[in-house]
Amino acid sequence: MIKVNNLSKAFGSQVLFEEASFSINPKERIGLVGRNGHGKTTLFRIIAGEENADSGEVAVPRYYRIGYVTQEILFTERSVIEEAEKGLPETLRGETWMAEKVLSGLGFSKPDMLRRPHEFSGGFQVRLNLAKVLVSRPGLLLLDEPTNYLDIVAIRWLENFLRRWDGELMMITHDRSFMDRIATHIIGIHRKKIRKIEGGTDKYYGRMLKEEEIYEKTRINDERKRKEVELFISRFRAKARLAGMVQSRVKALEKQGKLNRLDKIKALDFSFTYRPFPSKVLMTADSLAFSYTREDLIKDFGITIGRNDRICVIGKNGKGKTTLLRLLAGDLAPRVGTINSHNDVVIGYFSQNYVSGLNPGFSVEEEIMSAGCDRQRARDIAGAMMFEGDHALKKIAVLSGGEMSRVLLARILAKPSNLLLLDEPTNHLDMESSDALLAAIDEFAGAAVVVTHNEMFLSTLANRFVVFQAGGVSVFEGTYQSFLENVGWEDEQGGISSGERSADAPVEEGDRSGVSKKELRRQRADILSRRSKIINPLKSRISEIRDTIGSQESRLAGLNRDMIAASSSGDGANISRLSKEIHDSRSMIDAMHGELELLSRELEEKLKGFDREMSDIGSVSGARG
Repeated sequence: MIKVNNLSKAFGSQVLFEEASFSINPKERIGLVGRNGHGKTTLFRIIAGEENADSGEVAVPRYYRIGYVTQEILFTERSVIEEAEKGLPETLRGETWMAEKVLSGLGFSKPDMLRRPHEFSGGFQVRLNLAKVLVSRPGLLLLDEPTNYLDIVAIRWLENFLRRWDGELMMITHDRSFMDRIATHIIGIHRKKIRKIEGGTDKYYGRMLKEEEIYEKTRINDERKRKEVELFISRFRAKARLAGMVQSRVKALEKQGKLNRLDKIKALDFSFTYRPFPSKVLMTADSLAFSYTREDLIKDFGITIGRNDRICVIGKNGKGKTTLLRLLAGDLAPRVGTINSHNDVVIGYFSQNYVSGLNPGFSVEEEIMSAGCDRQRARDIAGAMMFEGDHALKKIAVLSGGEMSRVLLARILAKPSNLLLLDEPTNHLDMESSDALLAAIDEFAGAAVVVTHNEMFLSTLANRFVVFQAGGVSVFEGTYQSFLENVGWEDEQGGISSGERSADAPVEEGDRSGVSKKELRRQRADILSRRSKIINPLKSRISEIRDTIGSQESRLAGLNRDMIAASSSGDGANISRLSKEIHDSRSMIDAMHGELELLSRELEEKLKGFDREMSDIGSVSGARG
């Protein structure tokens, strides 16, 4: 067991967290959540011993090993397999098969394992670092965005590997569905405090929402009572016969603590601007072929993109997904074949190589304006993308990868479009920002073609798929659940797609439930889809009510000020009118609180129901060994 006691950390005036205490118990798999810049990676570094806390301690048992996957590249061996074997514990040295198994799962072929590590791209070098830590069998495994450089097949392999992990685990990831399928507990960094709960992200965020609503309701009620007491004191201070009552209320007011309004947490709040489109078809591609070398990367491919399509491009890395988007965007010309766009098509293109498309000398504001909008519009968009005030004046050159990603999204927002081409847009975004992006794409009135490995996006967004698999590329019409049921991934189940598995084939080893992996995946995807359709409208209505309460609270404060002035001047007509308006405003606030309480209870019950469904599936999956 690892115990974290009264841990605090700040950088200058920015406090990340303070007096945090929690434990990591045997066999727990913990998802760490919180917004970018709130201290998740810093907490990992403190636990790993790579950074010091300002106060507090991390108590680690003697001889307990912590494995932390870093982005630092430092290879010394002649081949990938030899480098991976360095991670094996002393007692397992020579068990080469263990390193081969992990490397294979992460996408290294047999010939790859004999190549020099430095011959590979940065993404595969990070995979090699991950492999070295996985084979080392530490007591605690710390994973910071482990899916960033993995394709969907490797992500699914890693998920299964981590679900069987027999030690402790903490992970940071923007992929909510990946985290929820693995984590037994969630630790969240929120308002400089760290809190741990048992369950998934929906349960954690639902609880945080409920607690903040209760706090805000209490604060509003306390503020209303305070205003009433202040009004009484103001009206009757001069009346000698009421002096005792006035003084009593003055003393009570002095003793009463005041709850401060919660600071608004910055969050992405945006929607893509739609440019009206008159036709049903935006773009067609016929008989496309493209190659960087002699062998075609894309061959004999065709697709028609309709004005409301949601198309996800899926497959292993290096197979042509990014190349296809560049062809559709006009960045590349096909070797053969044609791409025809309607004259009214306007594309919003998010490239993986976004750095090359940004001017390092521009400020955030100037970069957004370069997309064709005025300064005020640029400022509004910058604020929606969490560059408020002077942050909009920061130079592109000093921004982090996540901030640059948000600037590129802001440029797309600045120009109305009817076709979005988005290549891995969630990389470098935190979980909340990824959720906001998913909602914005879902609400967009035009078409979207998205390259992603995020299975929540695939399950809730797409109605068509471009699939890179089996040495080719094809279009699959239908949902992700249908794809898994009827096609599946060729590298799973020993290289046989789930759609090809014989009805006579035995149930997988250890599957005492009789439920196949394919069926479990379908059930999970169905739950995620239903959860999105039910939970999102509830959250939207709750947000509307909170906004209404806030505006009514501001109005009530103004009415109370007017009442004090009217009482001081003895304006009877105004006092009568204001009394009625104050009563009406309070009645509305009370009614809104009543509805808020009912909806919050309904939201919590729905979330618990979905948690139980996921837990039941997890129990079945766990029974499989």
